[in-house]
Amino acid sequence: MTRSSSEPMLVLDGVGKNFLVDKKSIVAIDSIDLTLRKNEFVSVVGTSGCGKSTLLNIVGGLEEATSGEVRINGVPVTGPGRDRGFVFQSYSLFEWMTVEGNIRFALEKSNHTKAEKSELVAHFVKVVGLAGFEKAFPRQLSGGMRQRVAIARALVYKPSILLMDEPFGALDAQTRGMMQELLLQVWEDHKVTVMFVTHDVDEAIFLADRVIVLASRPGRLKRDIQIDLPRPRAFDIVTRPEFAEYKRQILSDIREETLKVMAMEQP
Repeated sequence: MTRSSSEPMLVLDGVGKNFLVDKKSIVAIDSIDLTLRKNEFVSVVGTSGCGKSTLLNIVGGLEEATSGEVRINGVPVTGPGRDRGFVFQSYSLFEWMTVEGNIRFALEKSNHTKAEKSELVAHFVKVVGLAGFEKAFPRQLSGGMRQRVAIARALVYKPSILLMDEPFGALDAQTRGMMQELLLQVWEDHKVTVMFVTHDVDEAIFLADRVIVLASRPGRLKRDIQIDLPRPRAFDIVTRPEFAEYKRQILSDIREETLKVMAMEQP
């Protein structure tokens, strides 16, 4: 059961993206229509090269769509904005700043007072379970702890949408599972819309209200699957028959796209 509202937060209207390769225009993404509701958690999966990260970058304002439009709360996206927080697979922390400093950096251009900034930083340090590590530098942290800092930094200025590109891809299985549960808890508590790109089908299903499967070359919306599993979710939900059926369907879609790409690449 989703805890999102029916109110649209993010709308992709006929979004397409072309790249110029050897003076030829290559269609990377072809006319994607997609709506994410307020407080909804949506995972995006597909074969490598299907345009998942490109689509996320367009929503984030880091790349410009060739066609179509992205709107947040009805307002067209024309570039990066503080209504969106971004978390990448690489931790992208400032190595010369402490945990506290990295999180505070996101508030540099805000109108908060110094005391308010300190209060927000302290709050999100606790939210991601890093109390006691405020003065630690990234080199002194594990991979999972570094990604906790990145999540806190993305949330501290309270964006409406959290965009996540394979954020747990570099972590070991045990740490990854713990980070998934932490993310769900943060999402439940802070009521943010999440668009989450991943190659891991189990992860996509476990986290999401919906899973979007992209077709390949060009990237198109192949399937939009509502995940009707109860919340809050514990990790043992992966043993349920319903979970296995969602996984079978999604893996079948991805396999179909993989075979299609392989056939295209044969001489």
